[in-house]
Amino acid sequence: MPKGIYECVNCGHREVIDSNEPLLEGACPACGGDMVLVGFEVTEGGVQASPGERREGTTEAPPILQYALPPEVEEKVRSFYSVEPRGREENVFIFEVREIIEPDFERVLRELEELGYWAALKKRGGKVLLYVFPAGEVKEDNHWLPWVFLIATLLTTFLAGYWLSLNFIGLLDEYNLPGIRNPYVNALAFSISVMGILGTHELGHKIAAAYHGVRATMPYFIPFPSILGTMGAVIRVKSPLPTRNAAIDLGVSGPIAGFLVAVPVSLIGLKLSVFVPTELVPPAEGGITFGENLLFLLIGKYIISLPDDAVIFLHPVAIAGWVGILVTFLNLIPAAQLDGGHILRAFLPDRYHRYATTIIGLILIGMSFLWVGWMIWGLLVLMMGAMGNPGALDEVSPISKKRIALAMVALLLFVLSATPVPISTTG
Repeated sequence: MPKGIYECVNCGHREVIDSNEPLLEGACPACGGDMVLVGFEVTEGGVQASPGERREGTTEAPPILQYALPPEVEEKVRSFYSVEPRGREENVFIFEVREIIEPDFERVLRELEELGYWAALKKRGGKVLLYVFPAGEVKEDNHWLPWVFLIATLLTTFLAGYWLSLNFIGLLDEYNLPGIRNPYVNALAFSISVMGILGTHELGHKIAAAYHGVRATMPYFIPFPSILGTMGAVIRVKSPLPTRNAAIDLGVSGPIAGFLVAVPVSLIGLKLSVFVPTELVPPAEGGITFGENLLFLLIGKYIISLPDDAVIFLHPVAIAGWVGILVTFLNLIPAAQLDGGHILRAFLPDRYHRYATTIIGLILIGMSFLWVGWMIWGLLVLMMGAMGNPGALDEVSPISKKRIALAMVALLLFVLSATPVPISTTG
């Protein structure tokens, strides 16, 4: 493989380096700037030369830049951009963009994909570079596996709801309070509520992905025998995010959709919950306390008018709403490849996003004195952060004002749903 010819984006220093990477950060020996691949060294008769120059003592012409992009693809590229070839790394073709003719990058990507290619638009050292490369293979979805996980999660959430219902009914009997005493009805209501919130969350992602031409799987619910019966749901994105606007849309769509369902579920659940004066409730041993968030506090104070100095025993539906709020909070943590991480990555370069992810991961680990689960979340964030977040293919086009507003909405939801101590036990 020929050596690469690199040029500093700051001082223009050019030299041959034994590398084919498109960008070498801080590699310029003259000024310490980034070196961009602009061509390849070729060998003719045992003499090596760089584009645009002759070797002393030879009469050979400058070698030709190695370039073999299919003509129809190059024609399509030039219909969208005024470009100059700047090199090639194996099957990745690099152009410097002089003028953007077509501002709609999603259209660019869509029409190039019809020819079997993808593209990425990046800004490097004040220059706009276009990378064109063969489109990756997008495998077909497994059509039956999501249904297996769905049925399994329905079962585990129903069992979790049944256990929660038995505890709730026991409290009704202990304090001789009115309420729904059918454990199967309560369990079914819990299961439907949890699945509705999680399913709507993932459906929001799926709709946003389809809107921007991003291929994604159907939602996979994760069954988990526990107090909640599930570890959530996920969809897997199978093709790159085209633009920063698309990254923000995909990041905010799930939390907003799930939140819009979690709020009425929480309202209904709190209405079904019971309240006992604090002085009548003896200290419990081994009990579970669900942490407070700002949304529940606002609902309790201004909508339901919860009594002061009272212990709230949550109905299973209220717990389902609480779970939905917690899922919103956890997904909006601005790190790694979480929903909040995709939103933050739209505003930050990869390097700074990695720094932010590391800092947030360490902060979560530090919060483990509040809740031991933060240790797991912190380690998870650090592990995901090590894989990075590739961001959008187009990091040049500006973020629209509507998407900035959506990012602010996501920040508001993050604050409203923040639950520093999700679960604690007594005794």
